Amino acid sequence: MAERVVVGEPAVVGAVGSGKTDGAAVPRSRPARHPLVGLGVALASAAAFATSGAFGKSLLVGGWSPGAVVTMRITLAAVVLLGPALWSLRGRWAALRRNGWVVVGYGLTGVAGCQLAYFNAVTHLSVGVALLLEYLAPVLIVGWLWLRHRQAPRRLTLAGVALAVAGLLLVLDVVGGGASINVVGVLWGLGAAVCLVLYFLLADHVDDDVPPLALAGGGLVVGAASLGLAGLVGVLDMSRGAARVPLGGVVVDWWVPVLVIAIVAAAFAYVTGIAAVRMLGPKVASFVALTEVLFAVLFAWLVLAELPTPVQLVGGLLIVGGLVAVRADESRGPRLVVDEPVTGPAARP
Repeated sequence: MAERVVVGEPAVVGAVGSGKTDGAAVPRSRPARHPLVGLGVALASAAAFATSGAFGKSLLVGGWSPGAVVTMRITLAAVVLLGPALWSLRGRWAALRRNGWVVVGYGLTGVAGCQLAYFNAVTHLSVGVALLLEYLAPVLIVGWLWLRHRQAPRRLTLAGVALAVAGLLLVLDVVGGGASINVVGVLWGLGAAVCLVLYFLLADHVDDDVPPLALAGGGLVVGAASLGLAGLVGVLDMSRGAARVPLGGVVVDWWVPVLVIAIVAAAFAYVTGIAAVRMLGPKVASFVALTEVLFAVLFAWLVLAELPTPVQLVGGLLIVGGLVAVRADESRGPRLVVDEPVTGPAARP
């Protein structure tokens, strides 16, 4: 007979690891790094991803379809990272072959799948609701770590989840913005959330000897090919718009915002995002990624002169509070539920 008991363990950096274990209950941990470094890298990634909103909007206003914008962004980023990715792999081709399925899965889900699901969601839902559904990913990761790795969330993590979700509701103005709900759109939004979960988990699942540059470059190549194929078969609208588009009160050539969203919001963002997951683990990294919506509001203010409302500022504080709570709880180590044999008088034959 076995009794379920709850025990505390040292903090595990990269809880999903590479699938290898030092025991049956917990995947192997990666070498510990300074948490502030990981936090800084994660914030840099979130800020970089957030630039896509302000700069990508100029293309959308200019008549470019979302599918065309995303495909250009991912394809150009793949071209930019191809050389550095190959250089980073020198002498480690066996590691890439060993992790080939992770790279392909990362590209199909974390890159292409997330984009396709999100843009299908916004055709049926308001942007705020679609983003809220996509950013349920940290909550799903907490549940996954609980069910798969028996890392039961403590009260501090649950409080952080509640604060973060409440903050998202306020920042995205889902409640007061006349949000529209559609079942098909909700399913696409949840699909985007699942793809975002896989973005974090697969980034953590790859072996340490596959550099972030290689995983990001390979994933972007797979993602670009997938998006291109989706455009060819008509799943994704690839309509081109004007040659010159409005940006921050001036009119610029279309390739100016494309370069920003490809180099900054894709190439740099994906590489630093992968590095952040390896330093912080998928759970904490996913909560830090929620700050992307705050950076998006900031860049919309700086580039497009779209001022944030007081309610959005309060929401931002709640998101930061949720992040602090989850990070503080993670530093105490995961709460594991394991099966132990019962000995002594309580044991039964």
